Amino acid sequence: MSKYTPLAEYLKSQGGDYVPLTFTEIERITGVKLPPSAMKHRPWWSNNPHNSVMTKVWLDAGFESEQVDMEKRKLVFKRVRGLKAAGGEDEDFVHPAYGAMKGLIRIMPGVDLTQAADPEWADRLDAEYGPEKRER
Repeated sequence: MSKYTPLAEYLKSQGGDYVPLTFTEIERITGVKLPPSAMKHRPWWSNNPHNSVMTKVWLDAGFESEQVDMEKRKLVFKRVRGLKAAGGEDEDFVHPAYGAMKGLIRIMPGVDLTQAADPEWADRLDAEYGPEKRER
């Protein structure tokens, strides 16, 4: 368990997709003072999963940081849906359109989908436009 786990629990408990917090509020939630680099360097708040232990905590909770204001010491955590927060597609991610056509088309037993739908089509084209050179 990370010392920043309370932040993950807090973020997960929020109903909205956007959770604005000040740096002071984050320290209050975690019970831990933020490192000096978090106060000085904007990249500390990036969503790179290899950035810091705390970054991995908010990403694993399903949030990304955005609207980081270093002067006012505040930011917004945005809920990420359908994507793994660690920066890429989740192994279990399924596109919303996946399976949308399921059950709409029925292929009758014995139908060979690799066969041409109209085997005489080439003959009709040859008759209308002239023979095509084919290698057989």
